Amino acid sequence: MTAPARTDRGSEELIRAEEPVLAHNYHPLPVVVARAEGAWVEDVEGRRYLDMLAGYSALNFGHRHPALIEAAHRQLDRLTLTSRAFHNDRLAGFAERLAALTGTDMVLPMNTGAEAVESGIKVARKWAYDVKGVPADRATIVVAADNFHGRTTTIVSFSTDETARGGFGPFTPGFRIVPYNDLAALEAAVDETTAAVLIEPIQGEAGVLIPDDGYLAGVRELTRRKGCLFVADEIQSGLGRTGHTLAVEHESVVPDVVLLGKALGGGIVPVSAVVGSREVLGVLHPGEHGSTFGGNPLAAAVGTAVVELLETGEFQRRAAELGAVLREGLAGLVGRGVVGFRARGLWAGVDVDPALGSGREISERLMREGILVKDTHGSTIRLAPPLTVTAEELAGALGTLEKVLTS
Repeated sequence: MTAPARTDRGSEELIRAEEPVLAHNYHPLPVVVARAEGAWVEDVEGRRYLDMLAGYSALNFGHRHPALIEAAHRQLDRLTLTSRAFHNDRLAGFAERLAALTGTDMVLPMNTGAEAVESGIKVARKWAYDVKGVPADRATIVVAADNFHGRTTTIVSFSTDETARGGFGPFTPGFRIVPYNDLAALEAAVDETTAAVLIEPIQGEAGVLIPDDGYLAGVRELTRRKGCLFVADEIQSGLGRTGHTLAVEHESVVPDVVLLGKALGGGIVPVSAVVGSREVLGVLHPGEHGSTFGGNPLAAAVGTAVVELLETGEFQRRAAELGAVLREGLAGLVGRGVVGFRARGLWAGVDVDPALGSGREISERLMREGILVKDTHGSTIRLAPPLTVTAEELAGALGTLEKVLTS
């Protein structure tokens, strides 16, 4: 790693210093990260931790991947921002390569995942009015219970998590919520006003919930038959995490629109995008939607470098191969502190015996042993290491989990 950052305050003092000046919208684990390289981070005292969360998939390529850092440095020396009031020399190449990687026609660049979701909602509604012929202001979008698509007021309007919703109304209308992984309920909710079905191929925040085989294909068939769009939120599941470029590829499904983010910025800058068919994204015209930083030269340069890493297929293969190691290790812990788990690629939701503690408590114990994970709900923790993690590092993390659960 690089030389230690100079600080005159230790972890405990820095955590205390945050309390009066930072809004309390997060409850972080009590670790203060100062440096990072690959799959490892160091706190201000120099203690090392294996990062088994990877920024909720924002760090799919690890911390400070050399190719991504080089791309950022090169662009920082040339041009960082123009706004979309002008063209820049990096945007066309980024859009061309991202469209090719995802098998789509067009790209709408944004910054954060929530912006991509909001943009997807706007595009779906515009398509419904301009192409499908839904009467003005009557378009509906069908979503799944226990979803997590972001934190804006529109997005929490269709959340079923009361912690995310409470105190933030009034809520945006136009959404219908059905159970996840239930094609019959989905069919009953879709009618002539439906612009789109918006779902996560795997529900991450809910505990890495993986639908039954055939569910995604069923969603694709239903939306085609009913004449509405299939919008897949791949912000956490996409870009190599599950062993494919996109999680929908596990069922050979091609949505009309895919939402991307997190890993697209390489852990360096926020980059997100809506990608899809020309018929859908072509409904946007100048002035109808925009973003000052969306598609900026620095983001395009880093995003292009991310696409270049994925074009080789190396990271998708690593996720698939190491995912087998992860599943085997977790299977060996079932009945020994683990009551169940769900895993696809290098992504797992692990249900710990509640008698051993909450997910938060297990995460804190793992932190003290040098492993960083994060809880979801109840006694469930999630594992999502960088795709650069080694088999030895992964085995070490699973050994530490066994120690924490059985000692």
